[in-house]
Amino acid sequence: MTNSNTFPTPTLISVNGVELEVFEAGQQNGGHPIVLCHGWPEHAYSWRHQVTPLLEAGYHVIIPNQRGYGASSCPKEVTKYDIEHLTGDLVALLDHYQYKDAIFVGHDWGASVVWSMALLHPERVSKMINLCLPYQIRGEKPWIDFMEEFLGDDYYFVHFNKQPGVADAILDENTAQFLQNLYRKNAPAQGPGEGMEMINLAKATQPLGEPVMNDEDLSVYISGFKKTGFTPSINWYRNLNRNWDLLGKVSPILQQPTLMVYVKKDIIPPLPNIKDFVPNIDVKSLDTGHWIQEERPKELNQLILEWLKK
Repeated sequence: MTNSNTFPTPTLISVNGVELEVFEAGQQNGGHPIVLCHGWPEHAYSWRHQVTPLLEAGYHVIIPNQRGYGASSCPKEVTKYDIEHLTGDLVALLDHYQYKDAIFVGHDWGASVVWSMALLHPERVSKMINLCLPYQIRGEKPWIDFMEEFLGDDYYFVHFNKQPGVADAILDENTAQFLQNLYRKNAPAQGPGEGMEMINLAKATQPLGEPVMNDEDLSVYISGFKKTGFTPSINWYRNLNRNWDLLGKVSPILQQPTLMVYVKKDIIPPLPNIKDFVPNIDVKSLDTGHWIQEERPKELNQLILEWLKK
């Protein structure tokens, strides 16, 4: 699977009771691992613009399709997608390469996994870079209960949990249309929509704004989700309350050097008191939308490489 950025050929690696499809470059840079973790509904391929710059900067670049995505295993049991399993996969991946620790980079759900990796396995994370999704404070109420109270039953995180299978089926029926409608930029601002946002996107026949990527690149995502269906990746959302329980067992303070990159055209707000939880953090912002690696790869790569040089 290559394009002008020469995305690496994948290998299937057995870790933590599953097989992960891993795209790897820069084995000659052994000893300097950087692990890139994609979000939802993404694919390891979302990092294609970062591979060559990181390679040239001397890193061993490791990009897994996490469980539930691409050619990686898709366990049937919902709890197999909790944060213990997702971070356990990354720990086992480091063990596979015989690395004590690594730099981790996460976008969207991948950022949530990286924050949790630093909480549950702090000794395995040397530094971290997270895009779009800030540290999530573990409040007094489990996350889905909290969202239901403030955002209602139709908010897609809640809907995924309360009506299992409903959104999955509609997304599966409209895979290409859903992804074409989702991966857009410069769309006009919409008021709060009725119903479930992701179902609406899957059913919409007219996409808004401009495409984030060309048809060839988007086809990688479409073929990935046609292979797995959406249920495995949506099962990540179905573990949010379970994750809230699991993360209650560890200290909420993260000491690792961290870069947080916000985007200005996103619905995810910054966390004003992030330094209370991540004291060793640098915060940057780019004037772009949610699909930051696709929309502003050069600016993002420059931010990452300058920060890593520090």
